[in-house]
Amino acid sequence: MRIWVDADACPNVIKDILFRAADRAQVTLTLVANQPIRTPPSQFIKVLQVPAGFDVADDRIVELTEPGDLVITADIPLAAGVLDKGGHALDPRGEFYTKDNIKERLAMRKLMDELRSSGVDTGGPATFSNADRQAFANKLDRYLAGSSHT
Repeated sequence: MRIWVDADACPNVIKDILFRAADRAQVTLTLVANQPIRTPPSQFIKVLQVPAGFDVADDRIVELTEPGDLVITADIPLAAGVLDKGGHALDPRGEFYTKDNIKERLAMRKLMDELRSSGVDTGGPATFSNADRQAFANKLDRYLAGSSHT
């Protein structure tokens, strides 16, 4: 099992949690981004830099994901691709994407895109909070302990 991170948009506090978890669990963590990423020295932490471009990092993550891998992303189409390949996808706010909720999320994303393109101000995501950070850390710990994959 490997952990892949959609690193360009991943909050730094989540990256820090992942760095500690990768060392503690001795699992390979790969941050995929189109820019250089700083990481602490560790045999378990890697960076894969991809060319800039729309969905280049996402496409690479889906390509490399194997069944049982975990992908950290807030990108719903990326999460759908990961689930299709038998991987697991965890939002940085601590919620797993599942076969049951991904279709609804994709439909909502499409609706919001349509509203924005017609000029409606839909606002942005809620501010990342300490509760989000804690929820993520708890779900990641349970996942790595093998007690829950959803």
